[in-house]
Amino acid sequence: MILYGACLRHGEALRLTMQDVDLEGAVLCIRESKFYKSRLIPLGADLNGAMQRYTRQRNQAFDNEPNTPFFCFRDGRPLNQSAVQRAFQRLRILANVRREGGPACQPRLHDLRHAGTVHRLIAWYRSGADLQLLLPQLSTYLGHIDLAATQRYLTLTPDLLNEASKRFETYALEKHHE
Repeated sequence: MILYGACLRHGEALRLTMQDVDLEGAVLCIRESKFYKSRLIPLGADLNGAMQRYTRQRNQAFDNEPNTPFFCFRDGRPLNQSAVQRAFQRLRILANVRREGGPACQPRLHDLRHAGTVHRLIAWYRSGADLQLLLPQLSTYLGHIDLAATQRYLTLTPDLLNEASKRFETYALEKHHE
């Protein structure tokens, strides 16, 4: 949920410590991620609520000192990448989420970050937001060094194409363009 909702890389989520998660302020601090950059990530209400529920359960069983891992196994050890990827694959198979093309073409954990990014863009289109203003902010939010790096995440889905087409049609039909 955090990979999709906050568009995090899975390594970023796994490196979160208790001090990096401010659920009262609904903000995550991503420290020295790719390219050794740090950034603050605001959380939406639904994701923040889910993380609050997780935190209550987590803190009943484990230490909540500032440097302890936020995400951990049932025995308190920090979650690792291979365990999370195996769990994702098991859940994907149980949910019957698959693509044609064999094992190499199946959805990956990292695809949640891509999907969250595309859905954010679709929501901005639907709300009439100024994408020229927001795209550089999205790039910073994702921890990218420039817009070109963000373009990889903007997979053209039918919904995204539809929203972009609507925006262009509105622009093209405005009086001052005739």
